[in-house]
Amino acid sequence: MTAASTPGPRGTTGAGPEDAAAAARLTAVARELAEAAGAVRAAGRAVTAVASDPALLASLGRSPRRGLRAAGALARSLTDPAGLGHAPDGGRAGRAARLAGVAARRGSLATDLAATALRLRIRLCATRHAEYGAEGPVRRMLVAVEAGLPALALRILREDVRVRSAGHALAALAPSWEEVTAWHALADGNPFNDAAAWHTVTGTRPERALPSVPRSRGAGPVMELPDDAFPDGLDDGGGISAHLRNLAALGPGRMLTQQVTGPDGTTRCLVLLPGPEFVMPRTASPEGLVAAVAALCHGGSPYTLAAREALRRTVPDGMPVALVGHGPGGVAALHLAGGPRRPGRAVELVVTVGSPTGSGRLPAPGARVAGLAEEHDLMPCLEGCGPVPVLPPAPDRLELTWADPSYDVPKCLGAEAYAQSLDKTATEARDRVDELLAPYRGRAGKTVVHRLSGSRTGAPPCP
Repeated sequence: MTAASTPGPRGTTGAGPEDAAAAARLTAVARELAEAAGAVRAAGRAVTAVASDPALLASLGRSPRRGLRAAGALARSLTDPAGLGHAPDGGRAGRAARLAGVAARRGSLATDLAATALRLRIRLCATRHAEYGAEGPVRRMLVAVEAGLPALALRILREDVRVRSAGHALAALAPSWEEVTAWHALADGNPFNDAAAWHTVTGTRPERALPSVPRSRGAGPVMELPDDAFPDGLDDGGGISAHLRNLAALGPGRMLTQQVTGPDGTTRCLVLLPGPEFVMPRTASPEGLVAAVAALCHGGSPYTLAAREALRRTVPDGMPVALVGHGPGGVAALHLAGGPRRPGRAVELVVTVGSPTGSGRLPAPGARVAGLAEEHDLMPCLEGCGPVPVLPPAPDRLELTWADPSYDVPKCLGAEAYAQSLDKTATEARDRVDELLAPYRGRAGKTVVHRLSGSRTGAPPCP
């Protein structure tokens, strides 16, 4: 999507009809290639399972001629360069054979299809971003990707980081970050990082949880006394831009709950979640830092636990709730709305801004999820929010992206900058989310601002 285009759901562009039609065809081809790559990989695993089945080996003694003929056919199916290529996978024997093939630089049809799908998705980014076609480090890096030269692409990225800083280099590459890193994992000759690349290709999430890490002392969830002076300066516009400005004013480590009587006379609760405070290595132990990151990913962070306790204290049971979060606050909002430990509140809507919205976190039944992301923001890309949705979006999810030509890292990633971008560049996305928030616009009632601290020692724990 170009800078002058209007935003739309992921996978669409706001350019002219011809460009939109070309992008749609490219998207369809990329999806079909990704599906074919997954099917070929599954076929290789199925043949490997048959070839390594002890029953097949036992049959050799009963009928050596037929058994050897079947074993030879299976071996050719797994190693024929004109067929599946080197396709053994799955089980101990399959993994050992796959590692041997990688060491011998044997090609795989599934990997080739996956890499081609990723390159097509990267090319789709070029149709949406003018800087991808202009001469510069991003263009040179993508040319190296097209040519299948991972070492050269990595060298160009390192040089760009050295010249322009990591923030600017990664922001320029953010629209295709997921695809570039997955392609590099498939092409770098290292078989131990291929699993993450395949999740990007197929649009799935890893099922294995992060290892548990002991938390530092004082890292339990706490909730301090509400701050009663802050609500006087709130922006009462009621739309997503106003909520983002309020999130910026709240600052990290806080949370706002506001009861609003909507146009229909129903009282609902609006919850704003800026996200947790950053854990600085100078003030926290290394295990505390790692535990904070791991807990945020799985809904057990001190911030999320304290926010859940704050909801229990301030929101009556059965009251409809809308959660609005920015960055890590959006991740916390998804955790609060979904999972077996979700609060006993009627969560109707979750709006995330600049946050990953992976399929691993599902809200309560009947809740809507709206995700907003500027395409140079790297954080939403951490869970596969690239320009080409591999799987069709769930009916309860609305994901909107746009490209702001005035992005300036890291300022453009803040809540205030997102509000300005929505008002100036992505008005269509703003209006669509405002429609979802319409029931939460009205007469404001009880408003409470909470300080949520999970790493400050000496703070009283939640009862």
